[in-house]
Amino acid sequence: MKFQRLFLLCIILAVSASSATAQFRDIMERLGLGKQLSEDKIISGLKEALSVGTDNAVKSTGRIDGYFLNEAIKILMPEKLRTVEEGLRFAGYGSHLDEFVLGMNRAAEKAAPFAKDIFLDAIFEMSIEDARNILSGGDTAATSYFRDKTEDKLSEAFHPIVEKAMEEVGVSRQYNQLIGSVRNIPFLNQTFPDIDDYVVSEALDGLFYVLGEEERKIRQDPAARITRLLQEVFK
Repeated sequence: MKFQRLFLLCIILAVSASSATAQFRDIMERLGLGKQLSEDKIISGLKEALSVGTDNAVKSTGRIDGYFLNEAIKILMPEKLRTVEEGLRFAGYGSHLDEFVLGMNRAAEKAAPFAKDIFLDAIFEMSIEDARNILSGGDTAATSYFRDKTEDKLSEAFHPIVEKAMEEVGVSRQYNQLIGSVRNIPFLNQTFPDIDDYVVSEALDGLFYVLGEEERKIRQDPAARITRLLQEVFK
């Protein structure tokens, strides 16, 4: 009787010890990922997918017109200026407004390439638990992971680049002129955002939007799996 109880206890302990790995493999199978692959290979595949996705996102945004001609992420005038844009154009400020919008987008395009190393650091530091959460999450789980891990560092890296770029093309000067014009409008009492903070925030929103689209492609579109490991893992 004692022997039977001991034998049963051993079985329970063995099942408990393997439950985490079994659960992880179950997640993989539900996702259609690598049923015959080792856990290490699946993690390597995920990291490679993230490297490919972030590289594509940075290349897409960090080039001329990467923001300006992408209607999904194009940086527009601050909302409080948009409310008086028609009046400003009527008053002859149309060309200044267009140059101002173009300058903000050019600043974001110059900053975007500096995200690459920060993204790679986040991939390198990823734990097995992080990988599990990403693989079992939604179509943009990796993008959410990156936003949580890198947004503060990206904001810090982007600020001096954006500030310098906007000074070079005269955006800061144009913004101050526009604000001065708006403040001369009777009965309009508005506060306006710091323009550098605004462009950095919009640039990051755009970058993460594009990254999310890249993640969806790799998860859903076989043509986006450009390496053998990605093809093997994301079946």
